[in-house]
Amino acid sequence: MTRRYGLRDDQWARIEPLLPGRVGHVGVTAKDNRRFVEAVLYRYRAGIPWRDLPERFGDFRVIHLRHTRWSRSGVWQRVFEALSADA
Repeated sequence: MTRRYGLRDDQWARIEPLLPGRVGHVGVTAKDNRRFVEAVLYRYRAGIPWRDLPERFGDFRVIHLRHTRWSRSGVWQRVFEALSADA
């Protein structure tokens, strides 16, 4: 069963290698990239402000800052291109 705002496992498998912070990638290993991506998806799909993200995703300020950094560095563009076949 697919969670309403979550990624399917096959979608996650396609984008995981594109994300910064993965094991073996230069820099700090991310705590939980999937939870972060699902927080961003939840926010946009639900149409809520960042501050209204459920606590299970963590501090909304940290999520927003990370989202902004990924946007500037082109990470989201790569993710959207990888998932464009699902549209």
